[in-house]
Amino acid sequence: MEATRSILHMDLDTFFVSVERLLDSRLNHRPVLIGGTSDRGVVASCSYEARKFGVHSAMPMKLAKRLCPEAVVIKGNSYNYLKYSDLVSGLVKEAVPVFEKTSIDEFYCDLTGMDKFFGCYSFASELRQKVLKEIGLPISFGLSVNKTVSKVATGEAKPNNQIQISEGGERPFLAPLSIRKIPMVGEKTHQLLLNLGIQRIGTLQDMPVDVMEHALGENGVHIWRKANGIDPSPVIPFQERKSISTERTFDQDTIDTQKLRGLLIAMTENLAYQLRKGEKLTSCVTLKLRYSDFQTETMQCRIPYTSADHQLIPHVLELFDKLYKRRVLIRLVGVRFSHLVSGGYQINLFDDQEEHIRLYQAMDQLRKKFGDRAIIKAAGLQAKTIGRGENPFDGGPPVLLANRRQ
Repeated sequence: MEATRSILHMDLDTFFVSVERLLDSRLNHRPVLIGGTSDRGVVASCSYEARKFGVHSAMPMKLAKRLCPEAVVIKGNSYNYLKYSDLVSGLVKEAVPVFEKTSIDEFYCDLTGMDKFFGCYSFASELRQKVLKEIGLPISFGLSVNKTVSKVATGEAKPNNQIQISEGGERPFLAPLSIRKIPMVGEKTHQLLLNLGIQRIGTLQDMPVDVMEHALGENGVHIWRKANGIDPSPVIPFQERKSISTERTFDQDTIDTQKLRGLLIAMTENLAYQLRKGEKLTSCVTLKLRYSDFQTETMQCRIPYTSADHQLIPHVLELFDKLYKRRVLIRLVGVRFSHLVSGGYQINLFDDQEEHIRLYQAMDQLRKKFGDRAIIKAAGLQAKTIGRGENPFDGGPPVLLANRRQ
């Protein structure tokens, strides 16, 4: 007989704010905003005290400060957040057989079978207390038979608490909650469901699945299953990808620095998009050059964590200017981003302004629909293709052209 699954979801409460308070106790019990500090910045995180005034993440900082004028505004420090995220990851990794890290502050753990030895709820409680005592960060958890119900339970447990939903209690637990609580229900889907007269999960539970399929297609079936507490998806063992790179070997060696810089811009822009698509950030940029005599040279630099090409491109071009000293024919160029971390944030919310975020979101949507090269910088236009082994200066034009400041 197959053992009943026990899936734990853990989430560090207002993680950025909690780290700042751990480092500076004067911030305790005060409204705190973290993000771009200028009026054109956005809120990356906010304390519960600030949320009482209607502030939420991704809100323009100018509006947040108007709603909560007494708030302490902090730019944020990604190095500190990643440091404490790694500390928590280390504790979790040592304690559980299988864990999945889905963001900088969120974990799933498969505790199936451990109830024979410890009692899964008691074990999860001890792990939570260990994080609280050894690291000092508040953390909440939900425990149930699957990932969906556990994640929703964690949300209901917050702040700094814990909930277990026993097997068979999934539907009653979910029924009174807002449909917005279902993972994967965003603003547009939420509004569509409201238009259908569905406000609570219980209403959706009682609907025939074919009605949801007719209204939302395959996505409607997934939502209906989650609303009924059905989610067989496994906890995927955590394996952090450490780097992402691309190299281009020319059919004919070149010394045309203008074309080389254009190709590097195109390569960097494409890699940055891949980072955002995978919800990754990099803190190390490496440039590689191979000359016609096969001598290979590399140079790298450390940078603040980001996945924004307008921040990455200047570093790549600066490395090229420093590294390309021989002034002889080049056979190959390569760009690599390493020291990758999962952040769950499309770009660096501590440095970028609201228009940057909206611009990247719009462009990435076009790329998802029409292809990676559907929209590019004008500076990289000469690199018509960046396919491996192809001549990057041949080929047709892109679908769209973006001419933005670097």
